Amino acid sequence: MLSEFDLIARYFTRPTPHAVQGVGDDGAIVRVAPGMELVITTDMLVAGTHFLPDADPEALGWKTLAVNVSDLAAMGARPRWAVLAVALPEVDEDWIGAFARGLFACADAFGVDVIGGDTTRGPINLCPTLFGEVPQGRALLRSGARAGDEIWVSGAPGLAALGLAHLQGRCILSEPALTDCLAALDRPQPRVTLGLALRGIASAAIDVSDGLLADLGHILERSGVGASLRWERLPHAALAACPDQVLARDCLLGGGDDYELLFTAAAGQHARIEALASELGLALTRIGSIVSGNTLTLQDADGRAVPAPRRGFDHFAGPSQ
Repeated sequence: MLSEFDLIARYFTRPTPHAVQGVGDDGAIVRVAPGMELVITTDMLVAGTHFLPDADPEALGWKTLAVNVSDLAAMGARPRWAVLAVALPEVDEDWIGAFARGLFACADAFGVDVIGGDTTRGPINLCPTLFGEVPQGRALLRSGARAGDEIWVSGAPGLAALGLAHLQGRCILSEPALTDCLAALDRPQPRVTLGLALRGIASAAIDVSDGLLADLGHILERSGVGASLRWERLPHAALAACPDQVLARDCLLGGGDDYELLFTAAAGQHARIEALASELGLALTRIGSIVSGNTLTLQDADGRAVPAPRRGFDHFAGPSQ
């Protein structure tokens, strides 16, 4: 059986061209470019909480890194370095090899050097810490939204939650929606290019990890404002994918795990954002406006309130009921 150090050497040691010193010493050494600030994030994945126990290990390797890359994207930071702490119940080389392939495929896709970490025995727990760079004072924060700003979201929130609902037997999806939903769940695509482009355009930003309404609520809380959303403006791909419209609505509004970017911007930036959507080939949808006060409302075209989940995902309370 492989030792801890053999496991690291065989599966998690790769060249680190953007680091002064990577795996192999007690610590890694990196050099931040002049005029840049570090953005640091960590987001663990635990079996049974964030992924099913029989999840494909290669897809899981991708997702383990991608959900953290998404946090950097939401702050307008360029991903640079990662360290990874892993707990595993046993050394299963087939599983670990597939996991490492997915992990490094994501690292290569977004220019990330894996520069260190740790392994131990225990229930499956995957805990990366990522470091990104952003020009001084240019990071996107949750606290910059102002009354009159428009609210935008990328992509199609709700598909990942629908993919999970299918795997759990709560709905039956048909092709091609099934493939789209499972891809959104298993291999999320962090919106790094969008995040970089939004520097100087967006007033606030967050990635959709816990649910559209819940994550918008984080912006509202930090910014001290409210929001008015219009149901007919939301991306409705989840509704088109699932015949159970109540479930689809709840996945769209509260499902999370999408890792799309939700952001606000002054109304004067509207044309620039539409041009950016065309340039990136990525749907960017205006879904509402920031308002004074501290309330969040969701209404249909006739001004009637739309039923919504009470909350998004909470690690100690579970998903919305």
